[in-house]
Amino acid sequence: MAASDTEDRRTRQKVFQSVLDEGPITASSLAKALELTPAAIRRHLDALESEGLIEVRELAGKQAGRGRPARHYVVTTAGHDSVSHSYDELAVNILRYMEDKHGKSAVEDFTEDLVGRLRDRLGPELEKRGGTTVASRSRALAAALTREGYAASATPVAAGTPLEAMQLCQGHCPIQAVAAEYPEICEAELAMFSDYLGVDVRRLSSLAQGDHVCTTHIPTSELTRPLIHSNDRPQGGSR
Repeated sequence: MAASDTEDRRTRQKVFQSVLDEGPITASSLAKALELTPAAIRRHLDALESEGLIEVRELAGKQAGRGRPARHYVVTTAGHDSVSHSYDELAVNILRYMEDKHGKSAVEDFTEDLVGRLRDRLGPELEKRGGTTVASRSRALAAALTREGYAASATPVAAGTPLEAMQLCQGHCPIQAVAAEYPEICEAELAMFSDYLGVDVRRLSSLAQGDHVCTTHIPTSELTRPLIHSNDRPQGGSR
């Protein structure tokens, strides 16, 4: 393979990784972040789109000019599958075996332990950087999740209106295939988010259910519950 072809593939992989990490994201934002020309970024995006790895999503409320919705790129299900861990099928089979041999409670115990360990890993970061508002805690949570491989971001929506909230997006899920088979993992994760943020949250979309991103709606009303720290994990369950 020619050196130019190798470099081209490397750049395309960087573009794909950026869409995975930052999506939904516009072509102009990608070009700026990767220091590529508009023509170059378009060529790579078109190639990735033709391979079925990414696709365009038009986001309501974000305009590209003259009232047209901005075109944002997201990774497709096939794109997520291309970066899935090779042990996904093994993990699912192990959980199925546990359920067959020891009943549903074995899976519940596993879920509690899995999410509890994630809670404990995130705890120190959230305690250090979380702040006192829902917005600051949401951003700290997104940053901590990103370091865990979830490619997360937290942005305000409907700013300046009574419906103002934060939107937590997770562009990648390290255990997507397992969560698709056992949605109680997602439910426990969501309960953990609610505990940390001190407000009730709602999942709007889920990678495990075939969506392009996990989206969680976080109201920014006054806190109604105290922040739960990593050493405050409830005994007997995380939900």
